[in-house]
Amino acid sequence: MSPAIIATAVALPVILVVALIVAAVVLQRTAPSQPVPLSVVPAPDAESEQCASVVSALPDTLGDLERAELLDPAPVGAAAWRLAASLDDPVVLRCGLDRPLEFDRAAALQIINGVEWFEASGAPLGIDSSTWYAVDRGIYIALTVPNGSGPTPLQVVSDTIADVLPPQPIDPAPIN
Repeated sequence: MSPAIIATAVALPVILVVALIVAAVVLQRTAPSQPVPLSVVPAPDAESEQCASVVSALPDTLGDLERAELLDPAPVGAAAWRLAASLDDPVVLRCGLDRPLEFDRAAALQIINGVEWFEASGAPLGIDSSTWYAVDRGIYIALTVPNGSGPTPLQVVSDTIADVLPPQPIDPAPIN
């Protein structure tokens, strides 16, 4: 066999594999993002001035996550972020919710960048995320964060909330 035929036989599959990898990377980077569908949940204060202030002050990015378009009809007082061109579970903010049922006087709170948060883990229900509720701003703001998202979404949203809304006394439910 001639060296040219051997070289071609070896090079052709290598070139094909490289071309497929490059095509996959390019398609992944340019894949259009689908709008995020959000179900309607009771949010009696979603149209409040406080929620409008929070939502308008939210950043376009939370670390590596980019603000995502919401599928119409989008709920008032809501926002979402996810990795660009990804259909992974988004980080979702909802403003103006009712007090979480689990938030009572015995609930553990965490302070993140000056905002008091109550965590409702999805683990007991088999859900791979947690919803954190800002409970010290006069309205309830929920941030649902998929497990493995890291601390950045909570830190950035805490900074935004602290900049826009002054702290208020918390109002947990009595212990039953």
